[in-house]
Amino acid sequence: MSRLLPCIALGWLLCAGQATAQPLATKYLYEGKLAEGEKALLKHLKATSKDDEARFGLGVVQFLRAFEKLGESLYKHGLKTGARANFVPPPVRAWLPENPKPEKISYEDFRNILIAFVADLEKAEATLAAIKDDKVKLPLHVGRIRLDLFGQGKPFSAAMLFAALEMKEVGTQANQLVIGFDRGDVSWFRGYMHLLMAGGEFLLAVDGKEVFETTAHRFFEKVETPHAFLLEEDREIKIEDNWRRNFPPIIDAISLIHGMIALPVKEPARMKAVLTHLQATITQGKEMWTYILAETDDDNEWIPNPKQTGVLGVAVTKEMIDNWLQTLAETEQILAGKRLLPFWRGKAGVGVNLRKAFLNPPKKIDLILWVQGTAATPYLEKGTITNLADPKTIARLDRVFGGARFFGFAFWFN
Repeated sequence: MSRLLPCIALGWLLCAGQATAQPLATKYLYEGKLAEGEKALLKHLKATSKDDEARFGLGVVQFLRAFEKLGESLYKHGLKTGARANFVPPPVRAWLPENPKPEKISYEDFRNILIAFVADLEKAEATLAAIKDDKVKLPLHVGRIRLDLFGQGKPFSAAMLFAALEMKEVGTQANQLVIGFDRGDVSWFRGYMHLLMAGGEFLLAVDGKEVFETTAHRFFEKVETPHAFLLEEDREIKIEDNWRRNFPPIIDAISLIHGMIALPVKEPARMKAVLTHLQATITQGKEMWTYILAETDDDNEWIPNPKQTGVLGVAVTKEMIDNWLQTLAETEQILAGKRLLPFWRGKAGVGVNLRKAFLNPPKKIDLILWVQGTAATPYLEKGTITNLADPKTIARLDRVFGGARFFGFAFWFN
């Protein structure tokens, strides 16, 4: 008996230590060492290939690392974050400094940055797609996760950000917030990755060279542009010359909007990739709810089912979920070409086949002509019009989600 007691005690200690052990990824997430963490997790999974908790952690690390690498590239080319960048609060500039010796950025450089970002997202999505354990968990203090967005060895967390902005109470809450990410959240992450990849592929599909060369100087210190005066005027305008100081940014903003209204399609094949990623977003959104609705626990849920509380304290009702799933199903039909978008001109019963616009895109995406209607001509056909624009559907969604709150729930639900 005297020998048995120490064995029981040792076994209890080992089990207790195992139960409270932090996921392997947390060390690297909380210390802001994502590049190191990715290597460590890949090495671990090579030796222990069935560890889906580690695989989940690796997917999250790779997802956040994609943004770090994007930031590093933007810093390399002199993204403006100093006094001239009013959108960056002064306390945050210590973590997002301007590069004192930036490299000149060309439109091709900008495209290559986007290509790398999409590729990094694809890698993270593929990691999460390999998860097979329906019971996988990844509890994280999300407010403590640190990102080194500019690669300057100054990682910061949401809690640190709020503290710097003198929002101490919010910072304290962020520091204490624990989310128990589970199998449903694997699909949530994958859905958002596909949505981001769809946006990236769209920007690569169109030709934005003219827009870049006429407005990129507002965002980067050194730009390859034939309009040299755009880079010179900030240095020559005197501080007291208010008109010459204030008017150029306004007219450049108008130029940016004007350029984005009509963009030539440079790589039509990428529009097919946009469609594929949008369809995958819908697929992951539906899969997410399959797992969430099957949950019986209530463990710091990011998105709860009607029987759970959720970390945000926002109630999610069965009626909300049912209506959201109906919206996803209808959107899926639109992307499949089985439902048509309403067309406000011509005969009734004719609509726009959005799928065809992705598969056989126009030479130029001209928003003015789309609103006017003539750009839609190649994609008009008779068929079933989607009910998403029906006043009754809109009224029902307004009632269920509380009016404009629908867009907040849509962003949350993915």
